[in-house]
Amino acid sequence: MGRIDTRDRTREAYQELIHQELPGLYSLARRLERDGAEDLVQEALLQGYRAFGSLKKQAAGGRWLKTILVNVFRDELRKRGRHVEEVAVGDLEDFSLYRTLIDEDPLPYSDSLHTDFLGAFDHDDLREVLLRMPEIYRAPLVLRYMDGFSTKEIARLLDAPFGTILARLHRGRQLFERTLWVYAEETNLIRMGDDDG
Repeated sequence: MGRIDTRDRTREAYQELIHQELPGLYSLARRLERDGAEDLVQEALLQGYRAFGSLKKQAAGGRWLKTILVNVFRDELRKRGRHVEEVAVGDLEDFSLYRTLIDEDPLPYSDSLHTDFLGAFDHDDLREVLLRMPEIYRAPLVLRYMDGFSTKEIARLLDAPFGTILARLHRGRQLFERTLWVYAEETNLIRMGDDDG
């Protein structure tokens, strides 16, 4: 009878953790993967339940589940044998969002051009911009700037050298800016002032 109580308490504690962390897990999964976010979350929750006894601090549960989810994501990429899609440094070095905004002047009446440009994007726009990027750059950016993992943690999670992750973060930020600009042009987010004149 004691065993059943322990299992029930474990199940209740895990369900409570899931209830608290599920929105964040889905959010992370949707930023990492265009399709299949639900599958990523389900697999992470299943693996989390199996390993729940190893979680020492309940307060660390959210970070622990996110780590499991990232591991599932990494393993899925390996299973699918995805080709690593790198972007040449020269392609990115030539683009500067700030310089492009000054040159193109898409918001002619703006006193804070950079801020106003970024303010034109909502959550769905930003998600779409991220999903247009190769996973090799998207995953480190999401983990670092949206979920607060350290660069060392990202290197461990993605099973890549620290220097490689630093380079991917640098290139990823540049690629993100260029992709923001392209997306804004395609969707007319930056042509707000054109119709006024």
